[in-house]
Amino acid sequence: MTHLYDGYDIESFEAGRGLWHARIRRADHRPVMIEGCPFATLEVGFAWFNEDAAVEHAKQHIDRFKHCWAAPAQAAGAG
Repeated sequence: MTHLYDGYDIESFEAGRGLWHARIRRADHRPVMIEGCPFATLEVGFAWFNEDAAVEHAKQHIDRFKHCWAAPAQAAGAG
C-alpha cells in the first residue's frame, strides 16, 4: 500500500511473514539526491511487526532527512 506524506510516497511491503518494511520515493518521481548520488527509492527501517509501524518509521525518516535530499536541479544550483 502507498501513503502520501509531505511530498513523498511511502510504499509499505511485507518482506516475510510479519516483517514489514517501507520504501520512500519522491511524489514527483524525481530521484532523491544524497551527496550528489541519485536514488530512485530509499528502503528504510527494520523488520517492523506491522505495516503501520513501518510507515510511521518512514515518516520519521522523511522528517529528519528531507532537508538533505535535493532534486537534481536543486543539487546543481539551478533551483
